[in-house]
Amino acid sequence: MFRELIHYGIHFIVPVLIGVLFFKQNRVKVILILWAGILIDIDHLWANPIFDSNRCSIDYHPLHSYWAIAVYLSLLSLRKTRVLGIALVLHIIADVTDCYLLFLQSK
Repeated sequence: MFRELIHYGIHFIVPVLIGVLFFKQNRVKVILILWAGILIDIDHLWANPIFDSNRCSIDYHPLHSYWAIAVYLSLLSLRKTRVLGIALVLHIIADVTDCYLLFLQSK
């Protein structure tokens, strides 16, 4: 339960905090873009099973690969792609945190 609260909190609450604290002028638009970062989970459709609560997504799914993460990080460097980069990196942070908590749970 704790793992899910942290994971989904990063996916849904942290974007609201980022939008409200750092993008006051465009907070609704930014929050929606940050929430849209969850769309990279579409790559779960190619996995078997599609969802496995005991599987780490990082470097398992194509859009969660180290190459993809490098692209997401590069998006942070350009002003026009920064919010999208934040959305995708935030998604990866949520999944890395989930993997870490899964690892701790297995000990």
